Amino acid sequence: MLPRCAFSVCHVLMLVLCLSAAEDFDWTKNDHGSFYYGTFPAGFSWGAGSSAYQTEGAWDKDGKGLSIWDVFSHKKGKIQQNETGDSSCEGYYKVKDDVSLIKELKLNHYRFSISWPRLLPTGIKSDHINEKGIQHYDQLIDHLLENKITPIVTLYHWDLPQVLQEKYGGWQNISMVNHFNEFANLCFERFGNRVKYWITFNNPWSVAVEGYETGEHAPGLKLRGTGAYRAAHHIIKAHAKVWHTYDTQWRAKQKGLVGISLSGDWGEPVDISNQKDIEAAERYVQFYLGWFATPIFHGDYPQVMKDFIGKKSVQQGLGTSRLPTFSPQEKSYIKGTCDFLGVGHFTTRYITQKNNPSSRSSSSYFSDRDLAELVDPRWPDPGSEWLYSVPWGFRRLLNFVKTQYGNPMIYVTENGVSEKMLCTELCDDWRIQYYKDYINEMLKAIKDGVNVKGYTAWSLLDKFEWDEGYSERFGLYYVDFRNKNKPRYPKASVQFYKRIISSNGFPNQREVENWRRKAVETCSSSNQLLAAATRKSKEHAELPKVWPVHDEV
Repeated sequence: MLPRCAFSVCHVLMLVLCLSAAEDFDWTKNDHGSFYYGTFPAGFSWGAGSSAYQTEGAWDKDGKGLSIWDVFSHKKGKIQQNETGDSSCEGYYKVKDDVSLIKELKLNHYRFSISWPRLLPTGIKSDHINEKGIQHYDQLIDHLLENKITPIVTLYHWDLPQVLQEKYGGWQNISMVNHFNEFANLCFERFGNRVKYWITFNNPWSVAVEGYETGEHAPGLKLRGTGAYRAAHHIIKAHAKVWHTYDTQWRAKQKGLVGISLSGDWGEPVDISNQKDIEAAERYVQFYLGWFATPIFHGDYPQVMKDFIGKKSVQQGLGTSRLPTFSPQEKSYIKGTCDFLGVGHFTTRYITQKNNPSSRSSSSYFSDRDLAELVDPRWPDPGSEWLYSVPWGFRRLLNFVKTQYGNPMIYVTENGVSEKMLCTELCDDWRIQYYKDYINEMLKAIKDGVNVKGYTAWSLLDKFEWDEGYSERFGLYYVDFRNKNKPRYPKASVQFYKRIISSNGFPNQREVENWRRKAVETCSSSNQLLAAATRKSKEHAELPKVWPVHDEV
């Protein structure tokens, strides 16, 4: 009788496993649907974001050390028009002004990053702590809190201290784990009594791939097929160590949360009835978001990454996989190191299967995936060449996170759209459309049961856009970079986003259409102010360049 009973228990277990597998993401169901009028849950948090290198300026002031971006942007030919973030928006000197813009928007939270070399000029705590840097962030945090705005603080938004790059090779070296942990611990010690939301890394995919594989970003290394994987491996370990440091030393006292911000474009199968396309699309998302999320939630890299990179490494005659491995102890240490997941999302690609050759010379992160990325020519693309507006992809990505990672608490940490217009145009109708559609898809995802707690518009200000310099503008507020005072002007999207926030969603069609009309009416008077100011400041231009202008502007 006993064996039969044991068998039935196993049978029940098998059924449970099958049922949980049935909860997996459904690739064949893509319901684009119509616009949904409704509101967000009570207490939903609305915000906007920025990062230190992109907005602060003051690159060599008040004891700040060099970052890899200071050095990289000063090398000729690395940045469009050889521009730098040396002064950028002068945010370092405009804390009160910028907090008043945040207050004007009626935001609940503001996301910013702390510059590691501004606090620790060499990156090493035992060398020197720069108290003037501490004072700057104290002032910003206090000013936000005085205005009832919650600070959400990123510890690493790409500006590694240059000394650590030169001395150790940056994120290629395991020693970064301890150096980063010391920096994070200093931030918890000095700011943690007031900051309750910490993000360890912003978009580590870009740090790894563009910093150490393609070389488009600082530090500009092209270690094809290995550099990105090694950097990511150390970043994941650094993230886990910082989470444990907070958990054991600060959580009981400070009662804050530590998460990570992962960016992910959505990958949609070209043909949802074709199994090969579905597998390729899932591979695309696993090699992007899953590369970091799967170790953090489940303890190890996605199986598909281990399989594909391992197989290609063998075909290339390598003894071991180019994808590093975690020991059993590391897996259990890394698993579960996330109090909330930050999701950065901008766009979508169609994905299809494509076999890439496996020669040693052609190995790269991109060829390891065996897929091709496509876009629909009908998708709007107002700004960056990579950024197409595909709102339904946002809902798909959020639902994927829900099914893959056990429906974690999510804060959308970056979402927005740029424009390539370098003339003075504040009537950003396409940005209004983008925010309206993407925020609505997020609302639908919440209706689907996804646990989204807050949304961060990217970005508060126009700013330095990495290798694109100032040629792309993501801001809700226009910054006049030609004027040394870097004045800010509201674009139409400011008014529209304000209405979404005050209504906590989209009440009804007539009202939402009315918001749009009013926002565009307001911006034309701002346009006249800006045009007049631009004429005055031309003789003092900091960027004496001929900027292309769209015909319609």
